[in-house]
Amino acid sequence: MKFILSKSIFIILILIALFGFLNSPVALLLGFLFTLIFSNPFINQSQKAIHLLLKIAVVGLGFGMVLKETLRTSKDGFGLTFYSIILTVSLGLILTKILKLDKKLGHLVTSGTSICGGSAIAAISPVIKADGKTISLALGIVFLLNAIALFIFPAVGHVLNLSQHQFGLWCAIAIHDTSSVVGAAMGYGNEALRIATTVKLSRTLWIIPLSIFSMFLFKTKGEKVRIPYFILLFILAIIINSYNVLPTIITTNIVLISKRLLVVTLFLVGSTISITDLKEIGSRPILLAISLWIFISIFSLLYICY
Repeated sequence: MKFILSKSIFIILILIALFGFLNSPVALLLGFLFTLIFSNPFINQSQKAIHLLLKIAVVGLGFGMVLKETLRTSKDGFGLTFYSIILTVSLGLILTKILKLDKKLGHLVTSGTSICGGSAIAAISPVIKADGKTISLALGIVFLLNAIALFIFPAVGHVLNLSQHQFGLWCAIAIHDTSSVVGAAMGYGNEALRIATTVKLSRTLWIIPLSIFSMFLFKTKGEKVRIPYFILLFILAIIINSYNVLPTIITTNIVLISKRLLVVTLFLVGSTISITDLKEIGSRPILLAISLWIFISIFSLLYICY
């Protein structure tokens, strides 16, 4: 009976999110609270849906952007992206040794923090031949910090009186996972959302050079580098919108649906965060992740403001 009830409530909450009655932080929190009370009845399907829905939502957001502005935003964010990745990866390698962490776990946490959270971890894991336990621990840490960031960053942005342009850049650099980046920026404003999405996806492309670097670092051979092809669809959506291929009413509705799909995605993310998994992480990996997060947050904020 409880299992049927949990299924019903789970589906109802997804529908509530889909019809626009929840914002990003509330959706994430509801997902987490639901799992605490009932446990996710569709855990495997949720994990698969997160990756698919996030890609669909991001591509859909491209229909609300213009090519010229997107290129300018990508150019503006290039220097900050480059410096932040180089410095964060370097610091991660040093702290992994100081904290005497497992080298592969430390590298996955560093990769997720420096580029794009779960996507980076998923791409780097096969390259360094990480086992399932190591991958799970790294993902658990990243998801925990993403959940915290979704609540903290908008509040800090308002306290510091950051413009939408500044906040969008800061989100894209300092928040790990794309879902939380877009979720945080979406509540701050449309310009912040556009900038955060563009810079974050540009940042995602750095998975390729990081994968190659990881091959040399761990002396692995013959592993394929995963290329995030959905970014090409995102660019195509921007081009279609820029040249008015589709009527405005269609592109507007695509963007609206994409924002709601993102809220659903964040609910699913919250529903997959397990207290049991988080307890298994230990203090040193969390210390590494928090140290890197604080560094990249402060560094990027100072870079943007000054």
